[in-house]
Amino acid sequence: MINPRTTHTPSNRQSGRIRLSGRTLPSGRTLAAVTALALAGTLLAAGPAAAAPGKPSSVGPASVANPGFEAGTAGWSVSGPDGAATVESGGADSAHRLTHYLASDNTVTTSQTVTGLKKGWWTLRASIKSGGPVDSSRLVLSGCGSDGSTVLPSTETDDQWLTLAVSANVAGKCTLSLTTTGAGAWASMDNVTFAEGRVERTFRGADLSGVPKNEDHGAVYATADGTRVDPVEAFADAGANLVRLKVWVNPADGYNTRQQVVEMAKRAQAQGMKVLVDFHYSDRWTDPGAQGVPAAWKGMSAAAMADAVYAHTKDVMAALKAAGITPYAAQVGNEINPGMLWPLGQTWDVDPADGVDGAQWDNLATFLKAGTRAVKDVSPDTRTVLHLTNINNGIGGLTWWFDEVTKRGVPMDVIGLSYYGYWHGTLADLQNAVTTLSQRYGKDVLVVETSYPFTLEDNPNAPWENVIANGSQLVKGYPATPAGQAANFRAVQDVVASAPGGRGIGAVYWEPAWTSVPGNGWDPADPASGNAWENQAVFDFAGRALPALDAFAADDAGTWHRK
Repeated sequence: MINPRTTHTPSNRQSGRIRLSGRTLPSGRTLAAVTALALAGTLLAAGPAAAAPGKPSSVGPASVANPGFEAGTAGWSVSGPDGAATVESGGADSAHRLTHYLASDNTVTTSQTVTGLKKGWWTLRASIKSGGPVDSSRLVLSGCGSDGSTVLPSTETDDQWLTLAVSANVAGKCTLSLTTTGAGAWASMDNVTFAEGRVERTFRGADLSGVPKNEDHGAVYATADGTRVDPVEAFADAGANLVRLKVWVNPADGYNTRQQVVEMAKRAQAQGMKVLVDFHYSDRWTDPGAQGVPAAWKGMSAAAMADAVYAHTKDVMAALKAAGITPYAAQVGNEINPGMLWPLGQTWDVDPADGVDGAQWDNLATFLKAGTRAVKDVSPDTRTVLHLTNINNGIGGLTWWFDEVTKRGVPMDVIGLSYYGYWHGTLADLQNAVTTLSQRYGKDVLVVETSYPFTLEDNPNAPWENVIANGSQLVKGYPATPAGQAANFRAVQDVVASAPGGRGIGAVYWEPAWTSVPGNGWDPADPASGNAWENQAVFDFAGRALPALDAFAADDAGTWHRK
């Protein structure tokens, strides 16, 4: 989690991207150009259904006809208003792409039925772009046996292609579709494939670290219709299957200690959810701007501090084991791009006046090894996670860090990333990071922090300016509304799960139950501090569930919050 006090602005984003602005169509073409493209698409469709070079020339089982639309819409069926589905230039890897555009409130669908399929799970993959109203375009598998559907993420921020996948359990045939609905909605598709296998959002997680303190200060949670619920049970019922819990060493308010972590882990396990322990190795928040040493560890040598890391980690892990809990994973550090336990474990000179000069990679490696060893000594089956952030600074900033620790022999099982779309670049940046890191290091990748606002308003019960309070901070295509919040969380999950290479294993929503109650602000040492994140919870200011709770559901599950 980024320090709640820190101010972030859109200027933190990378520049130089292609953007969609002031356009009625995704490519900004004039009406005459659009007409010409539509005519070209018609002419292409009227020609022979020849496959693109290098593509199969005939359609057989699991073969998609004209997957790159190089032969116009040949092999595909189009239903909807005339001209709403066209083939235009600018494909993902080839000359052409399919584009849907609706000038008025209507629906257009482009589909193809594939037959002769072996029974079992099959996955539709495609390169996609989209824009317009929330949830306006979908990839759909229908008539398959058990069907599948997923919303196209918005690419309006950078106009970059994403890979999107959706799976279905097939009984012999299946219809592959792109469908677009609503005035101003548009979508593009290219590189369509249909192959055996299944893509899943393996982990649909919630960081519920703040629940004990919130409950102690009077927080109440309810379904959308006002029926009171236990928040941990609510997430489990909604479909969450992983709970993240941070642990501090000796916090001023007495929360997020070993005791609370064990009790919350027991509650999570009782609801059938796995546990991810997040070791901060501090008495308070750690992030790229703060990696403070616990008060009791100050003045230690690097060797003594490594021993303290081991002892603290082992103590918490042993307490969990004694309670009958085997965590799925444990983070050794939190957002540790700049290192941890400053200045001894810094990765650059964070304070030239502190007497410790330059990067201390060897010390950092020693600390990370100590924490990892403690996790494995107590719980060999628990996976260890190294957690970085700031994808927006470029993939090189992440590979630089992992290269430094891996060449020093630091082990890891999972790569953890923070991704807040209003700070950390685009969904294309996220997907590229998942693919690049998983391939380079041979590890699964889990987004361990993400969130999005459902409003820009501040809860007046304990006023404190929200970290996201202005429309200029929002991600294009995702308004600060309940629907926009839900769509953004689902988009992050789908982009991770669909990342090429298949090593993106899920996403964890950060503090979705941290609603505003007086006394539970961001500063553990100041009861009067406020909550700058309550507009990103998945419960509204009255404590009622929002649609984002549905985004934790497995793909074959129903809707929880409306029951």
